[in-house]
Amino acid sequence: MAGVPPKHGLRTTLSHIGRITKNEHGFINPPLLRGSTVLVPTVAERKALGARRGERVLTYGTGGSATHWALEDAMAAIEGGTRCYIVSTGLAAVTTPLLAWLKAGDHLLMPDSVYGPARTFAATILKQFGVETDYYKPQIDEAGMAALMRPNTRVVYTESPGSHTFEMQDIPAIARAAHAGGAKVFMDNTWGIHHFQPFTHGVDVSIQAATKYPAGHSDVLIGAIIVNNEADWQVLHAAGRNLGQYASPDDCWLTLRGIRTMAVRLQAQMESGLQVAHWLRHQPEVAQVLHPALPGAPGHDLWRRDFTGACSLFGVEFKPTFTPEATHRFVESLQLFGIGASWGGYESLAIPTTGFITRTAGTGKFAGPVVRMHIGLEDVDDLITDIRQALAQMRAFKG
Repeated sequence: MAGVPPKHGLRTTLSHIGRITKNEHGFINPPLLRGSTVLVPTVAERKALGARRGERVLTYGTGGSATHWALEDAMAAIEGGTRCYIVSTGLAAVTTPLLAWLKAGDHLLMPDSVYGPARTFAATILKQFGVETDYYKPQIDEAGMAALMRPNTRVVYTESPGSHTFEMQDIPAIARAAHAGGAKVFMDNTWGIHHFQPFTHGVDVSIQAATKYPAGHSDVLIGAIIVNNEADWQVLHAAGRNLGQYASPDDCWLTLRGIRTMAVRLQAQMESGLQVAHWLRHQPEVAQVLHPALPGAPGHDLWRRDFTGACSLFGVEFKPTFTPEATHRFVESLQLFGIGASWGGYESLAIPTTGFITRTAGTGKFAGPVVRMHIGLEDVDDLITDIRQALAQMRAFKG
């Protein structure tokens, strides 16, 4: 069954969706199905199966199996869409729909705060294929977006909040302008998983780096692309198959297992993240905390209007008296926070932002250096104690 908006709460939905054996007196979890070749008894049946691309039939391994389909159902339900296509990585979830909907001569609009590898893809592969990309200020309003639209604008890409400097976007306003100009609206909704329902706000294609909260344990690379109507599904599915996009059934199975506990992890990490963010904003070294769910933080009004919750990723701008190198000392002094890419796992992370992001539309400028923090499942008191000692190391830095 294709994914549908959940009729129950998230915990109930994630505990039950995709459990294809629960009414067959079998094991609770769906079995892991691996395979490439699918045998059929006759040539005629093989021909008939080949004519049913896009349907859930076993034709070849890259067409998926019950393991993939169970995960697709779960991701579609979480995002409130009708169909989901599972791909190998979060970046593949970005690039596959871009290649599906764009061709030579088309125009793409991306926010200046977009995920770095998405910008790189637009500047390299899409440029080589004859697609022109312009970057817009993420806080753009409806009139501003309408002014940027061209007759050949085919996709307006969004990401709210931005995954490094956390600019919020007015997605419904952007979608109105994009649709009026005949463009599709894509959204990287990884930060807002569950807390933002993209299709009720005008999004056509929702992108999830399922590596993060769905998998949840920092040991799987996987992505999900969700749509909300049959026409968009046909475009997406055809592109995914033609590009050979495929996720290992082992990774699908692990992600499906991770999803069972995602609701409780999201809630716990949201609460811990807000506690740490509240504490940090009152520290003398901190200029501001870039967390949209904090009252008074940039973008809070949009977050309060459109979101039901928040994830555990946010930024910290330190006062201009501290150099970027001093914040490097801060990050390196943390004992419970790893220095690493990604987020959404059970562990806390911290990485410097200043000097590590690309902007071309004049955004992402701060008076002081910025560090991005992800709050995991550790005890909040322990995390705050760790941050406190790292702040002392930063204050003592003389380099």
